[in-house]
Amino acid sequence: MENQQQGQMHQNMHTGTVPPQMNHGGHEVFDLNEVLTAGVGTINQFVLLKEHAQDPELINIMNRQHAFLVQEYNTTLECFKTGQDPQVPTQTYNMTQNNDFIYGLTPRAPKKPFQSATEINDEYISGCLLHAHKSAASLKTMSALEVTNPVVRRVLADSVPNCIEMAYELSIYQNKHHYYQVPQLAAQDMQALTNAYAPAAAPGQGQMPMNNQMKH
Repeated sequence: MENQQQGQMHQNMHTGTVPPQMNHGGHEVFDLNEVLTAGVGTINQFVLLKEHAQDPELINIMNRQHAFLVQEYNTTLECFKTGQDPQVPTQTYNMTQNNDFIYGLTPRAPKKPFQSATEINDEYISGCLLHAHKSAASLKTMSALEVTNPVVRRVLADSVPNCIEMAYELSIYQNKHHYYQVPQLAAQDMQALTNAYAPAAAPGQGQMPMNNQMKH
């Protein structure tokens, strides 16, 4: 949930009281412009690519994600313009499919750039949208760390898991159709790496013996 800040007064040391709609730092304003521009670009991609999608399952994913992204964009825009809690708070995106991945590689023809728009296919569409969500997750995380407005900061932070969930949904779709293949390490190598670390001792436990501590 967003942090409530109605009634809070913020101060600028040179100009005095800061109204809610101006409760943003300079770096924050630049970052939010990037976030919103990226949001517009991603929504536009959904609109343009949906016309080329063939698989009903992919079309269903695109319809659900598109509707969610539009609302999330409006929520972010509203709190940025007003500096206050938006009327519709950040929602939680939940994919509807299972999360089973198929591991291993199968031979595939090498990928190469298109020569014509007629080559646009479901693999390309789902890949474009997957990369858009990955980029948004990084951009929103970095931007949230620079935001001073508590509402905008929380809206951005809460939207990052949605980027991850939507990217995951598309990666599972791609994996099922062998567009996104997932290799695994040899069992021996995987076991060596998963067992390469031990739990940390709780604070106050496992302290150095007194005779090993530096004497003064």
